[in-house]
Amino acid sequence: MACAAIVSQSALAAPPAWHHSLEWRGHVARVAVVPGGYVLRTPAGARTIHRQRFRARTASPLFDALFAMAQSDLKKDSVSVIEDPAFNHGHPIPCRCFIAGKDWPFAWTRDLSYSTDLGLWRFDPVRARTSLSFKVSPVRATGIAPGEYVMQDTGSGGSWPISTDRVVWFLGARHLLEDKGFAATAFQALTDTLAQDRRYTFDPAVGLYRGETSFLDWRQQTYPEWTADDVVFIAQSFSLSTNVLHYEALRLAAALSGQRGRTLAARGYQEQAAALERAINLRFWRPGRGLYMSYIGGRVAPAPFDAYDLLGLDLAIVSGVADRARAERVLASYPIWPAGSPVIWPERRDQPIYHNSSIWPFVSEYTLRAARRIEDAPLIASEIRSLMRGPALNASNMENYSLLEQSTHVPGKLGGPVVDSPRQLWSVAGYLDMVLRGVFGLRDDGSVHPELPASLVPMLFGSGRSIALDLGARRIVLNRPARLTGNLLVAGAVRRQGGLTEVQLIATRATEPPPPAHAPMYLPPTPAAPTVVAAGGDWRIDSQVRRGFLYLNGRRLGPISAHRRMARGGGLDCFSVTARGRAGLESLHSPETCIGPEQSATGPWPRPWTAPRSGVYTAWLTYDNPHGPISTGITAAVRLMIIRCAGSASREAPVVMPQSHGDESSTVVRFGARAGARCRFSLAGGFNMSDLAHFAYYTGGQGGATGPLNSARIGDLHVAPLSGDPP
Repeated sequence: MACAAIVSQSALAAPPAWHHSLEWRGHVARVAVVPGGYVLRTPAGARTIHRQRFRARTASPLFDALFAMAQSDLKKDSVSVIEDPAFNHGHPIPCRCFIAGKDWPFAWTRDLSYSTDLGLWRFDPVRARTSLSFKVSPVRATGIAPGEYVMQDTGSGGSWPISTDRVVWFLGARHLLEDKGFAATAFQALTDTLAQDRRYTFDPAVGLYRGETSFLDWRQQTYPEWTADDVVFIAQSFSLSTNVLHYEALRLAAALSGQRGRTLAARGYQEQAAALERAINLRFWRPGRGLYMSYIGGRVAPAPFDAYDLLGLDLAIVSGVADRARAERVLASYPIWPAGSPVIWPERRDQPIYHNSSIWPFVSEYTLRAARRIEDAPLIASEIRSLMRGPALNASNMENYSLLEQSTHVPGKLGGPVVDSPRQLWSVAGYLDMVLRGVFGLRDDGSVHPELPASLVPMLFGSGRSIALDLGARRIVLNRPARLTGNLLVAGAVRRQGGLTEVQLIATRATEPPPPAHAPMYLPPTPAAPTVVAAGGDWRIDSQVRRGFLYLNGRRLGPISAHRRMARGGGLDCFSVTARGRAGLESLHSPETCIGPEQSATGPWPRPWTAPRSGVYTAWLTYDNPHGPISTGITAAVRLMIIRCAGSASREAPVVMPQSHGDESSTVVRFGARAGARCRFSLAGGFNMSDLAHFAYYTGGQGGATGPLNSARIGDLHVAPLSGDPP
């Protein structure tokens, strides 16, 4: 059963108008027009806002003032030096860059890239290029082929390849390629980065790229609680958002290769993109929910998780990975609340407000883009109001807000947001894009295609006939129709003269989603791992869960029952359980309990092993990587395992050993072998972020200023047969 929005259509209907003020749950924001600008009075205090280079001219001084305030915030985020305690010993680094926000005065790959894609390339293209260029680096380590690579910032388990969304860089860079020097750098970084990701993070058996969800990098907020101490699961999992970003990068590589006359390369990228699109739709789509899952994962094969994130869904829709039918179903099925759309669903009852139970304006703007793609008038209107409400009540474009109150401070142990910042860059960019694209319909190619809900006409037009957007040498004018006979205003006649684009809006009746039903807010608690013991020729599986499901190697076996028995599969069997809650919601998976025949090999490399039978096997290493905490750093240890078995082609695959607290098991490698075949396992050097020259600035941990560090204490090699077919 698909879970639809919690809020009724009446709650999505516009108030009569937001002209000089708005009220939200007893809090009021008011704006006054003064010479040279505006004064915004909010519960957070008063702020004087000067008129800016770009101006909105509507019947709502509040709307116009907030557009000016976003530009003012952007100016304050435009700097000549950046700084962070973990880089250059906290000393400033020269960079004509955008910073992430008032409390985050550094330049981060993810923030910069999404912000640039959300329109900052229009406001300051030179600074956008220099900011993005700061996040590209050659290698510094010896013995590694030269190249230009996009940087993955510090992150879970020691950064890439646990976190792999650095390809978001190309989402922003694609808007800035008219500069030949930057275009050359971008193309080199694109081909090098994609080749590296293909080698180290792509799983050909699954057809997807591994790695953490984009932006949702506080794992306890979105992944099972046990990943606080076990990021190996994340390293070998697959996320929707990161795979869609790879799809977009592959499409860009195909287009740019074609422009450069590299026909074979272009065709190769096109084929990879098409195959990835099919794999995303096959692996992540959950028909019963009408949603794409946020991530899937498991040691032997990826199991489905009843967890969803709005950014991944938006990217799937905006990129075209989701066709129109699925896009409509996704936006009808993902819950929204009166204040706006949550960045994850369901929420976690035991986590404070940050990614959990929160609204992030930049994600809301991607939702607005997705809603415009299918002409969902109520959702367009809801996201525009949400994007206005937050900065209006806080006198700045804040990083995030609580979901239920749209507040920046909810008291209590599980309150929050626990981290927030004024003039957060991607929030600023989201607001600016809402005005340019969401209201005035300005597309990336310069064409104007408004999709304006009729419910916003009283606020924006008042009793007037037109509204305008002045963008320096260009002006966009929207003229309202004489009668509002539909729910959505779109472009009719368009007149272009010099820098003027004048659009006569016409009213149309866009299909509205069905009345939404109630959706539960919280996931059931994550259960403990099941106990599995041998009982004759069977496994006996015990779990404390009495209402839930049992999974084996990524596949649901059915409802869990006490003392369940099942025949041994003859290979490595990994069991997990989920608890079943309201509306059929499943908890996140318990840790897996893996049991079955297993052999180990020690001693110098290469290590020999003989296959006891024909089939598919999995291999992994016991290791210890003490070079940093689990939450951050750049020293995830990466090796290439090379397996040569008599009678079979050699196999090369990455083995990832994240920073750890002690002895852990690495990610796994699958390979085939015939009965009696002698196999030799060897390890070759790999790559991690400490190998990039730029990280010489990093002084917050190992692998930075002290030089590259890609090592772990490696213990036993483990090999086990797999039961049944591989994924």
